[in-house]
Amino acid sequence: MQEITPAELKKWMDEKRTFQLIDVREPYEAELCSMGGELIPMGDVIERLAEIRKDIPVVIHCRSGSRSAAVANALGIRYGFHNISSLQGGILAFGKAYDPTLKCD
Repeated sequence: MQEITPAELKKWMDEKRTFQLIDVREPYEAELCSMGGELIPMGDVIERLAEIRKDIPVVIHCRSGSRSAAVANALGIRYGFHNISSLQGGILAFGKAYDPTLKCD
């Protein structure tokens, strides 16, 4: 499984690089704070596989990185995705480093 650091993701955002950002948290969590990605809760990922792009990099994130790592791993092993990365430390790490307005607790 590939991972992307908050610093790498911030660089991609600053460069306006083309990628898909997917939030695998639950809707109530996304209401508290969001990085602007597409919300596909972890439990819905399999039935929504068609929404996950294969032609550009995809960054999966959750609150702390555990769920996104599990989803990224499953997508790679079981479904043949080779363009998936999990955000290390999740939205909490990204917010702490780059966006103090992301209050997710």
